[in-house]
Amino acid sequence: MKLDSTVLSQKILEMSEGDEDFKIELTSAIHSGLLELRQQYSLGKENADLEIIQQIRHKVKPTLAMFDFDELSESLQEGKSILESEGFGKNFEAHFEDFRSKLDGVIEEVSVLKDTMN
Repeated sequence: MKLDSTVLSQKILEMSEGDEDFKIELTSAIHSGLLELRQQYSLGKENADLEIIQQIRHKVKPTLAMFDFDELSESLQEGKSILESEGFGKNFEAHFEDFRSKLDGVIEEVSVLKDTMN
């Protein structure tokens, strides 16, 4: 998944209202949240623990919406539907690989954005 880092950068700039320190903190918080999503979603899959996946999904949902990470939001919703209808099986495994690929791409883009601010 290719993130439009220009759009993300603009949203962060608008929210920080010129406060450079807040802009850096906000970008770091987004990055940390995405890393936590990757770690917890993976842990939930490894342990076939629906509760872990539900908790992280609910935790990051506002951030994903606020910063227009639409593909990640849609993919999380697909994963939720698969888990509710089929549980942890082949279809969830395929979803997980696709989601992980998208998430890794977004993390990389946010990481680059974060590095340009330091």
